[in-house]
Amino acid sequence: MRINKFLAECGIGSRRACDKIIEEGRVKINGKVCGLGDSVDEFHDSVTFDGKKLGKVKKYDYYIMNKPKGCVCTVKDDKDRKTVMDYLPPLSCRIYPVGRLDYDSEGLLIFTNDGDLANRLTHPSNEIPKTYLVKIEGQVEESSLAKLRNGVVIDGKKTKKSNIKVIEESKEFTKMHVTITEGRNREIRKMFETVGKNVVFLKRIKIGDLALHGLDRGECRKLTPEEVDYLKNV
Repeated sequence: MRINKFLAECGIGSRRACDKIIEEGRVKINGKVCGLGDSVDEFHDSVTFDGKKLGKVKKYDYYIMNKPKGCVCTVKDDKDRKTVMDYLPPLSCRIYPVGRLDYDSEGLLIFTNDGDLANRLTHPSNEIPKTYLVKIEGQVEESSLAKLRNGVVIDGKKTKKSNIKVIEESKEFTKMHVTITEGRNREIRKMFETVGKNVVFLKRIKIGDLALHGLDRGECRKLTPEEVDYLKNV
């Protein structure tokens, strides 16, 4: 088994997050620092992460949070900023955030120790739609929206097509529902920058058909079995 898949099944993070941990030299197989392409015999090899021996998670847990702005989607932050983990209640299990919302964004965030589900929700090839409430300064022309819907180049790569629906408009601001199928860093903010618009509010409100409702900022709850089953099959 590839070491990143083993780490994910141990509840350390998604496979992409585990790749970063491996690159940082924090994982050892039988006492030796491992590399990205290494494999592990889950029945005979000894695997440690930051010096602690790992074993596969026997029971998976799933939570949903309404992330407030002013915190980062990491377990630890090297700049000592508040993280989403600070808003979780005391838990007997170890869970981690799936995907990310930037420091100034808020909304729906999934937590789990199920590495396969985390990989499913975050891998670009699965094209799982995520919907955001977006507010920009001023008005936006239909030609600019058409450009954004068809894809724009950010960081040297064109974005995939998106769905944008204006829900409220005035001289001071425009509110929209924006649905994308990628998860690139600050993607929506950068998209609107290409048409000269500044995003002043960004909130994820849906992953697929799983909607954020009934939670105040910073609150979380367990996902229902039906919601978990939906995410595994979306």
